[in-house]
Amino acid sequence: MVFKRRDRRSIISILMRFFWPKGGWKRAFHYVNYRLRRLPDSSQKISRGIWAGLFATFTPFYGLHFLTAAIIARLLKGNILAALLATFFGNPLTYVPIGVISLQTGHYFLGTDYIPPGEGGKSILEKFLDAGADLQQNILAFVRGVETDWSRLEIFYQEVFFPYMIGGIIPGLMMASLGYYLSEPIIRAYQNRRKGFLLKKLRALKSRSSDKTGKKK
Repeated sequence: MVFKRRDRRSIISILMRFFWPKGGWKRAFHYVNYRLRRLPDSSQKISRGIWAGLFATFTPFYGLHFLTAAIIARLLKGNILAALLATFFGNPLTYVPIGVISLQTGHYFLGTDYIPPGEGGKSILEKFLDAGADLQQNILAFVRGVETDWSRLEIFYQEVFFPYMIGGIIPGLMMASLGYYLSEPIIRAYQNRRKGFLLKKLRALKSRSSDKTGKKK
């Protein structure tokens, strides 16, 4: 194949890159920050996109955070690319605290009990895997015409998905709003400084051009 990698990576290497990107998380953060500041849009629209991306990371729609962020950004008339970049706030280093905070908040508001993994309960990842296996088995069961069993998916919905969705709203709103109010003045100041630099450079080019024209005369 034309686009096939010459150095085929192992599964361990792929997992390592997922949890620790090339260059480290600090470099990845600086890259996202650099891209956000240089987006060709107003600071308000970029910040609204950041709001959408940050809020999306507190939803239980894993694997669909890009799509969720893009839809929210579109509704808010924000910058969609900024929303996609802001979803990188959700990464292997932050998913665990985000999940725990959202679940505990959701169970608190719903009046249900949150059972930590160390006290007899399964981890969030295990429940996600159970739900995925349940869904896969039931699809195969439907094709084969045998009886389906949705018990694990029902447990996942009641113990993880719904509490996560409810509990992620308040911390999601707080983090998204904090991101908006911190990023908007920084982006606006950067854009104004960049405009000033470009105008100064343009004036210098015009001055050189007029000097050359005067000399020719």
